[in-house]
Amino acid sequence: MPISGPQKTVMQTVSVVVLMGGLAWASVPFYDWFCRVTGFGGTPGQVTAGSADVLDQTVKVRFDGSLNDGMPWEFKPVVREMEVRIGETGLAFYEAYNPTDHAVAGQASYNVTPYTAGPFFEKIDCFCFTEQVLAPGERVQMPVSFFVDPEMVEDRDGKFVHTITLSYTFYEIDLPEGYAALDQASATTTN
Repeated sequence: MPISGPQKTVMQTVSVVVLMGGLAWASVPFYDWFCRVTGFGGTPGQVTAGSADVLDQTVKVRFDGSLNDGMPWEFKPVVREMEVRIGETGLAFYEAYNPTDHAVAGQASYNVTPYTAGPFFEKIDCFCFTEQVLAPGERVQMPVSFFVDPEMVEDRDGKFVHTITLSYTFYEIDLPEGYAALDQASATTTN
């Protein structure tokens, strides 16, 4: 039996809504993947090892740290800037402090400016790859190791970059299950 006009319209409308919902759901991880692969929007790459080539040319790397609204931590770079040779592995530290009386979990978002440096700024290891949990009163130094890809000096726009700023913003997230139970137990023993 053929589908009539109103039924066909309803089926098409439902199909469009389901398709649009699926695309909306997939857009966030796809956009994240796209930015990491291309460096779009100043998103640094992630690699497993340093560069084999180290040039004599240097670049200044500045470090910036901020907190999202409501994040109770203190967060800042230990050193505000360093000069590294292009291709050389750099190591920098950020310091975080939880002044509250309870555990707080956080996740860092990050980017580099100028955006033209994004495809050439490679992170080897970073605290931003995983969530961080700080106990009450805990202060930690968190490392980030990185290098600037030597291909930047051959890039049409990248060859004019002499200073790169690596920025992190920490925002609060829900405590992981194991930590939430410990935090609850800690609260009941202190009361």
